[in-house]
Amino acid sequence: MNKMTKSNKVLVLCDEEEEYACLMTEFLKGHRDLPWEIHTYTDVEELIRGEQGEEVALLVTAESAYREEMQSLRPLRVVILNESGVVRWEQWKHVNKYQQAENVLRELLEVYMEVIGEQLPQMMVGCQTKFVGIYSPVRRCLQTSFAITMSQMLAREHRTLYMNFEHYAGITELLPDMQTRDMADLLYFLTTQKDKFKLRMQAMIQQKGSLDYIPPMKSGQNLLTITGAEWMNLLRKIAELGDYEYVVLDLTESMQGLFDILRMCVRVFTLTKEDRIAKSKLMQYEQVLALYEYEDVLHKTRKCSVPQIRRLPEDLEQYTKGDLAAYVQTQLGEI
Repeated sequence: MNKMTKSNKVLVLCDEEEEYACLMTEFLKGHRDLPWEIHTYTDVEELIRGEQGEEVALLVTAESAYREEMQSLRPLRVVILNESGVVRWEQWKHVNKYQQAENVLRELLEVYMEVIGEQLPQMMVGCQTKFVGIYSPVRRCLQTSFAITMSQMLAREHRTLYMNFEHYAGITELLPDMQTRDMADLLYFLTTQKDKFKLRMQAMIQQKGSLDYIPPMKSGQNLLTITGAEWMNLLRKIAELGDYEYVVLDLTESMQGLFDILRMCVRVFTLTKEDRIAKSKLMQYEQVLALYEYEDVLHKTRKCSVPQIRRLPEDLEQYTKGDLAAYVQTQLGEI
């Protein structure tokens, strides 16, 4: 049994399969700011003795380990880690034990939010968040590849979140399926469930290596309907949580309030090309910024002309290697 110091809420994990119990516990503890302590058992009798008097928020037990006497702990909710594919106890939530650990965690957070229905206690104040904007009026300039590479390189040493605001993100590894919640859902939760926003966001976060990202919107048409004020409110809320040192914004003109978002960034990277049309587009963009009195955005902008890239890696997790990564490395000192 692995028991931490006492706190307000406890998640009890019980599985007689010791290897699974240890690996899942290690995974859960790797996520900071979860709303519970994690107490792990591989023996039911030891669990019952050890948790008497504790406030058990979630009792998460393998199907093969569940015993009726566990109810003496009066858990707020029981979650069965289903092993057989058969729902044996319809009164309890069943979660597939053998799916990816990230998905198990998301389902546990969903259960917790549905049952508790209360505002979370104030979490420990985190770091000051720096927004890094990536935007160019020039098309096909490797903006998203640049943004993802920079995000992953920052994530090596810093808590980093990547957010893509393209009308069509175009990277299948980032795109959510129809059942996965995306940025549109996060905006909805910010409006309707402010007290649960932190957990909703934690349940939605996906990962590529050490980098966190929020799945982009499935339909780019949704981008057109979100006001600039809504985007600013979302970004301020993310900063308020203090979970990330850097939030990299892969921006487009498909969104309202673009200039105001650029203004809140500590640094803006604008990719360009050397041909006449690209230079003309960049000049027009800079003129519009000046016309609308966003000269401060120009002052914090670094224009990048990416050298010829022979080949991009096929796997996003390999973007930190190769010619583009070498170029991005030279720009990190500008942040």
